[in-house]
Amino acid sequence: MSGGEWWRGAVIYQIYPRSFQDSTGTGVGDLPGITSRLDHIAALGVDAIWLSPFFASPMKDMGYDVSDYTAVDPLFGTLSDFDALVARAHGLGLKVIIDQVLSHSSDRHPHFAASRASRTGPKSDWYVWADPKPDGTPPNNWTSVFGGSAWEWEPRRRQYYLHNFLREQPDWNVWNPDVQDYLLATMRFWLERGVDGFRLDTVNYYIHDRELRDNPPAPGLATAPLAQTPRETYGWQDHLYSKARPENLAFLKRMRALTDEYPDRMMIGEVGEHGDRAIEIMAEYTEGADRLHLCYSFEMLGPHYEARFFRHALEKFFDGAPHGHPSWSFSNHDVQRHISRFAAHGESPGALGRQAIALLMGFEGAIGVYQGEELGLPEAELAYDELTDPPGLRFWPEVKGRDGCRTPMVWEATAPHGGFSTTKPWLPVKPPHLTLAVDAQEAANDSLLHAYRETIGFRSSRAALRHGTTRFLDVPEPLLAFQRAAGDDTLTCIYNLSPAPCIATLGAPATLTGPAAAQLDGLTLTLPANGFAFLETEAPETLTLAIAT
Repeated sequence: MSGGEWWRGAVIYQIYPRSFQDSTGTGVGDLPGITSRLDHIAALGVDAIWLSPFFASPMKDMGYDVSDYTAVDPLFGTLSDFDALVARAHGLGLKVIIDQVLSHSSDRHPHFAASRASRTGPKSDWYVWADPKPDGTPPNNWTSVFGGSAWEWEPRRRQYYLHNFLREQPDWNVWNPDVQDYLLATMRFWLERGVDGFRLDTVNYYIHDRELRDNPPAPGLATAPLAQTPRETYGWQDHLYSKARPENLAFLKRMRALTDEYPDRMMIGEVGEHGDRAIEIMAEYTEGADRLHLCYSFEMLGPHYEARFFRHALEKFFDGAPHGHPSWSFSNHDVQRHISRFAAHGESPGALGRQAIALLMGFEGAIGVYQGEELGLPEAELAYDELTDPPGLRFWPEVKGRDGCRTPMVWEATAPHGGFSTTKPWLPVKPPHLTLAVDAQEAANDSLLHAYRETIGFRSSRAALRHGTTRFLDVPEPLLAFQRAAGDDTLTCIYNLSPAPCIATLGAPATLTGPAAAQLDGLTLTLPANGFAFLETEAPETLTLAIAT
């Protein structure tokens, strides 16, 4: 795609560098390995790649603890390797989006070393510091996403510093304009190297409440049964003051002004929220032309797979921001893979996988695809001694962490470690994944990999799906039905979100088009378990649906 708004309706493929392809025999994926596999991604028909962090880091949180924002960690290669990757991606027609972790750094960052050394040094207020309460306890009740208090004691300053994640990930004081200038300069470095956009990690965490007010309890937990309460402390609070502050918008506008200096660049923000508040923030952060280009939240990365849920999420977003731009995905590096997460709603993994990509390709907004989902990889089951992820190591077995969705890509079914590496990988390749390897699916015409290519290609070919507006049809569960329209191009998208077949009666003649898991006989549409259909009709505004009894 070309043009200043290539990101509208784009399909973005997320690469987790540690797990994509090892080219050096270290057991860890790297930038040259990614470059060698870009043909696979281009063949899917996607528009862009998003690279999770590859910057210099102690790897306490697998690269989301950055110690140098303008250096490639030697584990992944060199700046020259990165430049070669960008050149090859651009040659294949792929845009390149890179992660930016701007809410916090590593505690090994030289600026934090200077900040923790003294209350009076030039970097003393570059991080969030606060005095203890009179009894020496932390300044407020804020909790860390990874468990326990969000405050860590620093004996040199006799103060606490804020860390919304690991204690090795101190939060930048983004209230400080010098900090903002520094972070913007690191973004400019990568823009000058030709990146096409940024994925902004935890974008609603940048600004904290200056008064450090206590967060209130999460609604409803005081009277909830024990089994319905969170397993980790973070979920016990309503995080009104530790994140998503209204003052965050001013920094987002500075970031937008920077990217607007460069043609055809974009930003997509990760909103760390769930529920209606997540959709509200997505809308708020993308409304108008001076904020983010796109936002996504964890709203569709949870357990819900019901028609009313999907309809509510899309309608609430566009009601709140008619000119805003969302991004939707079912999997990423932080959540259980959706083939496992949605298993109860599928007749089989294959049927569920085909419907899931057909559903995503029907949604209005940009779409995220996580490496391996085009193969239908389930969540890997790991033993405790195979884990690397801090939450899993701390709270096992109730919380298994994120390693199960981060295991290596499987390229060759019979090769050692699935063709990912010639040596033992940093996370194991499990036997159930080997049977789903790329080469095995290339050889099977009815594979999920081929279905992904067909469905993504169909979206690319239809203006209605790429750029059209959405109008929902009133049908009962388990059917979800909506129309996408752009100019003269209109499609009706219908999905049976259940593991049982369903028959629907159309109120007007129609024809099937594109990929389908359905049969149309006159006005009778038969949808098998996890069936779906894209329909064309002469008068789409008059089309009605009724479930046959």
